Parts: sequence; structure tokens; C-alpha cells
Amino acid sequence: MKESKVKEISYDRSRIKAGIVHIGVGNFHRAHQEYYTHLLLSDADQQGWGVCGIGLRPTDKPLHEALKEQDCKYSLTICDRDGSRQVLWIGSLLDFVLGMDNPELAIDKIADPLTKIVTLTITEGGYNLDPESGEFRVDDELIKNDLKDPKSPKTAFGFVAEALRKRMKNGVGGLTILSCDNLQHNGTTAEKAFRSFFKLQDKELSRWAEKNVSFPNSMVDRITPSVSQEDIARLNKENGLEDLAPVYCEDFTQWVVEDDFVAGRPSWERVGVKLTKDVAPYENMKLSLLNASHTMLSYPAFLMGYRKVDQAIKDPEVAKYIQDFMDIDVTPYVPTPEGENLDEYKKTLMERFSNSSVGDQLARICYDGISKIPVYIVPNLIKMIKDGHNIDRLAFFVAVYRYYLKYQKDDEGNKFEINEPWLSDVDKKKIASSNAEDFLDITPLNSAKLKGADTFILSYMSSVKSLEEKGVRETLIKIA
Repeated sequence: MKESKVKEISYDRSRIKAGIVHIGVGNFHRAHQEYYTHLLLSDADQQGWGVCGIGLRPTDKPLHEALKEQDCKYSLTICDRDGSRQVLWIGSLLDFVLGMDNPELAIDKIADPLTKIVTLTITEGGYNLDPESGEFRVDDELIKNDLKDPKSPKTAFGFVAEALRKRMKNGVGGLTILSCDNLQHNGTTAEKAFRSFFKLQDKELSRWAEKNVSFPNSMVDRITPSVSQEDIARLNKENGLEDLAPVYCEDFTQWVVEDDFVAGRPSWERVGVKLTKDVAPYENMKLSLLNASHTMLSYPAFLMGYRKVDQAIKDPEVAKYIQDFMDIDVTPYVPTPEGENLDEYKKTLMERFSNSSVGDQLARICYDGISKIPVYIVPNLIKMIKDGHNIDRLAFFVAVYRYYLKYQKDDEGNKFEINEPWLSDVDKKKIASSNAEDFLDITPLNSAKLKGADTFILSYMSSVKSLEEKGVRETLIKIA
């Protein structure tokens, strides 16, 4: 491994002001949006774009404690595919507030006249839209709380609404809400969710927000693994640091943003962000190829006994399965964005998956399939069924996902716990059913209407039987 010196912060943090509030401070945000913003703050005319983070979940507390201990600075280790590393101290995160402990301060941060943008990484399931109807769910207990008691919010919607109400009353002006989650049309999704909440809670606020709040779409990309205590010790030893909250990631990074900001924005284009009128071609390419391939890979590889992406992709059978999925199944449905080469993009993806310096965890990618599968897999699956496209790989994937959820044991006999925070009781009954066709009605697959697709069912049931009799590898070989 080639060593790199730690690059110190090049700007005076005492001169930086927070023009951005970010809800959902996690590893990806710290390796991606903070990274770009950190690079930009070296420019004297951009120093009003620091970031204040807000955490809304109990799970945010350990990271909050670690970051506050070191003035919210942290190290980012960028792992190149050639084995070299770049290490930077990131200084763009100026503060981190736990909303559940100090709601007034969190609200005031968003309501501050200096704040022009609220960015979000609240996960695919965090937008509270019903996967079947697409409508905002009002049956959620936290949403009920925020509608009933606006001044004691629990959700991102409640915090933002209360802060916007303050801005409206104080004549501060509007702001932009920028989703940075892995969702197709993530800005459109955020707009549907937030505007639905505003209408339910406060009609006057809703009318004001129509004119004063924008929701650009964006596409984000950088593989960023979870960080364990072992990783913290390893990174600090390798880098010669004593960082309580290090994060590491791959060298590849991309951010494409719709240029629709009502109160101004950073000049992110100076540091490699692409500002455009239409994000859709880029997000379709990324979600259909990278995110879908990650998802297609994760469950079979995990059940085969692998725990890291780079280990799995070096298995010839797994590599062929993913390459065929990209080349044969998905590419016909991916228009090439301007300036992109799909063949090069797919080649780079396979190289990224093989990056052993990153060693991304399959368990991380398996997490929350209920939210990911409708976004990454189902849209193209619907098109493939309609077009009479061969669906053996997709049918195999669905059968594997059932096996993963139902039996919670891999081919080597290792038991594991699933992590599906949005799994309903109805879904659990369908997963437990001895009739494998019942599984085709679970929430993430509903829109595909798979029970009406005879060719799909034949292939799916064949894989179900083979998985139970022969295991994942033999079934994978058979469909490859």
C-alpha cells in the first residue's frame, strides 16, 4: 500500500459561515457532499457555505459525540484503485445538533437568515411515501406527532416546517431543499413528501412554500463503507492520527445537480460538480447500473458466504452474472447521457466493485431492500416483462431475496439477522408462507404485478426449487 501524508485544512474555519444545513449526517454525506464543499471553502468568495449538521435519530448520538469532541473535524481516507491513498482533514462541517435533544436549536439553524440550502440524506424509506399509491403516509406515529404538535417535531418534515414558519413570519425568505439520497427523481420525491406535509399541517405555510422553496433533483455516487471500531483503529494506525470519527471511501466520485436554487448556491462546479437542467439521464444510468448491480450482487453473494463486495466480484460466476445483467438486461433501457460512454462506465463499475482497498460490506448493501428494490430493480423489470425480454436473472434475484428473508441462513450454514426497518407485518406473513408465489405480493414487488406474468413465475419457481435443493451457487451457474 502506497502511503500519503495527511492534507491539512487550508482555510481558516473561524471565518466560515454555515449557509447549508444537512439532515442525516452519516458516512456517505461526510465522504461526498462535505468533501466537495470542503474543497470549495478554500476560495475566499465561497466561505459562506459551511455546513451545520442535524441528527434526528438516537443512532446519531455516538457520531455526534465523537465529532463534537474534535470540533466536528474528521479525516477522510480516499482509497484509489491502484492501492494508493489520499488522506484529508475535512473542515466544512462546522456544527452538529441533535434535534431530539435540542429541537429549538435545530429549528433555529434552519430558520437562520444565513441558511440558504437544506440538504438531506434520510434514506430511501425516509420520505414516508406509500410504495403502492405514492401518497404521503399519515398513519406514521411520528408524523401524527408533528401534525398535532408542530413546536415539538420528531421528523425532518416537522423540523423543516417549523423552521420555514419562522422564516415566513420573520420575512427571511425561502431556501432550497436538496435531496442527496439514492432515489430516481429524488428532488421530485422530496417535493411530494414535504409539500404534502405542509398542506396537512399549515395551509398558509403551504402557500408560502409554493413560491419560496425549490426541490432540485440530484444524482450522487461514491462507494462509502460502514466504519467499525476495527476500521477506526486501522485507519488511525495507517494515517498516524487519533481521529474519533474517520471515514473512508473509493476514489471515484460524481455529483450531478439540477440548477434550481431559490436563494443562491455554492459554486460547486469549481470542484467537479456538474450543474445541469436535467439530471434524469445521469440518475437513470447510475441507479440502473451501479445501484441495481449492487443490489443484484448483494443477496446471492451474501448467501454464498461472501461478506465483502470485492471478494464476491472476483468469483467468476458472480462476475459473469453481474456483467450479463449490465450488458444484456439493463443497457437496452439506459439512454446514454451527454458526455458519457456506457461501455467505459460499466468497465469502471467492475473496477470499483473490485477495489479491495475499500472492501465494501455486503451487509450494508443488503440493508433495507424493501426501500431499494422498488427504486433500483422493479422499474426495468416491468419494462423487461412487457418487452418479452429474458428475465431469468431477475427471477433468480427475486427467489434469492425470498430465501434471504425467509431462512436467514447462508449456503455454509451461517445464521444471520436481516435489517429491514420498513418490513410490515403483512409482508412478514407473505415471506413466511409455504407458497412461494405469495412472496411476489410483498410491498417492494407490488407494482411489478408479477403474479400476472406467467413466464416470470415459471422462471422464479424454478429458481425457488433449485435454491432449496442445490443452494445459491448451483442455481446461479444454471441461469448464467
